[in-house]
This record gives sequence, C-alpha cells and structure tokens, in this order.
Amino acid sequence: MAGRLIVCPSPIGNIGDVSPRIRQALADADLVACEDTRRAGRLYERLDLDPPRFVSNHDSNEEARAPQLAKAIERGARVALLSDAGTPVLSDPGYRLIRACIERDIEIEVLPGPTAITTALVASGLPADRWRFEGFLPRRAGELERVLQSTETVVAFESPRRLPASLRALAALAPDRPAAVCRELTKLHEEVARGTLGDLARQFRGEVKGEIVVVISASSKRAAAPDTAFAVDALRRLVQSGARPRAAAQVVAALTGTRPNELYRELTGREPRQ
Repeated sequence: MAGRLIVCPSPIGNIGDVSPRIRQALADADLVACEDTRRAGRLYERLDLDPPRFVSNHDSNEEARAPQLAKAIERGARVALLSDAGTPVLSDPGYRLIRACIERDIEIEVLPGPTAITTALVASGLPADRWRFEGFLPRRAGELERVLQSTETVVAFESPRRLPASLRALAALAPDRPAAVCRELTKLHEEVARGTLGDLARQFRGEVKGEIVVVISASSKRAAAPDTAFAVDALRRLVQSGARPRAAAQVVAALTGTRPNELYRELTGREPRQ
C-alpha cells in the first residue's frame, strides 16, 4: 500500500473530541510526527491505542525533518501529523512537512477536528461572516493599530501572563470595541467573557491561568469626525500603560483621524522634534 500523510487534529482539552476517523488514523499510523513525543504518548494511552514510532517534528527541527519524513512516506509509511493541541499548521508545526509532500506528489489526507480558533470565534458571539486569524497578539503598541483597524473580526492567541497588559493597551485605543476573552475552551473550567475592550481590561487585571483566545470585533467602516479630546485621552492612557509618547501618538492619530503632532503637543505641552 502506498504511503500517505494524514493530518490529525488533537483535542484542545476534551478527549471526547477525537473523532472515530482520527482515532483510526492514529491506530493505523506507522509513524507519528509530533511536537512532543511524551504528549503524543499520553494521548495514545488515553485512547487505549498501541503506540507506533514517535518522531519529533517541531518549530526547531521541522525544516530538516520534513524531507526525512517525506522519504519515509515514499517508501510506504503511513505518517500521522499531530500537534500538541488543535489542528496542525494553524499556529503549530506542519507546514513544511505538507509542502515537502506536495513537492513530491505524496497523497495528503486532512481530517477535520478540534481547533481553538473557530471554537472561540463562534463562542464570542461576534460576526463570523468575515474574519481573520492573527496568530498571537503583537506586543508593540504600534502593531496593535493594524489589529484594531481590521474590517474583519480578529481571532488571536495570547499568553495568560501578557493578557492583562494587552487588554489595557487595546482598551486605551478602542475602549468601546466589542470583544471576547475565551479561556480553557472545552475544559472543565471553560470561560467565555464578553464585553467591550474596556470592560475586559477591568475584568482581567490580575493573574490569569490557562489557554487564552481573544476575539475582537471589526472596525466600523464609517469614518467619524475626529474627536481631539477623546484622542488625547486615549493617548494619555496608552502612555500610562507604558507606550512611548511619539509612537503612541502615531497610532492614536491613525485610529482617530487626528494629527499626531497635535496630539503629542496636547499631551506633553511641547513641540515634537523633527
């Protein structure tokens, strides 16, 4: 029998989300290309399956590992691609292996299954007709401008350690923007908090635990008249959150239609240096 690559989503929290097709594919695999061989082994134990050979395939080694695995498939091996949680390739390893198989005309079978991205999108209650996945929220205040300017609903991962600071920075720019914080999806302590970015920034001020997905409503397409007082207040809150005044003025100006030099002058009482 010719070999093939089978992309197998894994549970994001609830073992019951493993479909019969995924379970059968894992049972039939000759090799399992996985992020963490120990976690893959525990998944096989929970599914009561005999473990095959596990081969690590993660961000640090996938470039070298992909052609090796592709050659094994060409020799007839059935290789299951498995990430630690969710669907491979979506913010997880697997892209290079899939490309290596495509270049060699190797059959690829992608099984549908769990992913925190679409689960959070639906749970958020925000429009899902047009949306995009951001990966992890950017860290720099200036890069958050791109997120908040999106005309599509945005889905992004965030670490529990950084969540409070990220929400404060977002709320400083768009406090009334509808959003949701989805925590520990499908697990025992699942939580979906919905509200404005300002509401969520106040709710998640302390230590947070678990896997986090943030969903942010699209920017309004209607252009509003610039409100300088509002823009200066947003700039002041952003600076208080740790942003540099000049960079923050550029971001707030782009979002509100005001002039960055005017905002900087209102905030500091001095002219910006050219």
